[in-house]
Amino acid sequence: MITVKRFTFNALQENTYVLYDETKECVIIDPGCYDKQEQNELAAFIENHSLKPVHLLNTHCHVDHVLGNYFVADKYNLTVETSSVEEAQLQSVKAYAPIYGFTQYSPVETVMHIEAGKKIVFGQSALEILSVPGHSPGHLAFWDKKLGICLAGDVLFQGSIGRSDLPGGNYQTLEKSIREVMYTLPNETIVYPGHGPETTIGYEKKNNPFVRA
Repeated sequence: MITVKRFTFNALQENTYVLYDETKECVIIDPGCYDKQEQNELAAFIENHSLKPVHLLNTHCHVDHVLGNYFVADKYNLTVETSSVEEAQLQSVKAYAPIYGFTQYSPVETVMHIEAGKKIVFGQSALEILSVPGHSPGHLAFWDKKLGICLAGDVLFQGSIGRSDLPGGNYQTLEKSIREVMYTLPNETIVYPGHGPETTIGYEKKNNPFVRA
């Protein structure tokens, strides 16, 4: 069974996730660790739990979600895995990161493309890849149907939704992703968002003021 560990990193309060099962293999999703303290916190958790990172996943490639890509890729000999559509977003981060105060951002040179309908396998577990564009053009989510969890990035939050006014964003596309993908998941599915606390699909369908079922 998958265990989910959440960290909240950097000035934009981004949620970084480590998922692992009884085999101790793990995936790291959206590493936002920017400074040495945050990097050490993530590394210490992995070491203290004797975990073996086997995947480095980006739901999307806005600056706050990729600040730790280089650190994780270098330390654990991993390649960033994200949608091919997001690669342009990732390449643009170096140019605008200083505007947000992230002057020490280090880009990665290699990216592996993943796509909806495929699975991310680690240990005895698997995450199904979902395509949920709108906040970012190639945004992905990672879903475990059996366990009932979805790592949703910046698509759906507790009582809110992702911004659509950033480069590559589109409100109509985002709303469609929420209605036609996220809201078709079982109501009891726990949503782990890119910012803020967890929620459930059922709660958001009933209460989200931006997109209701």
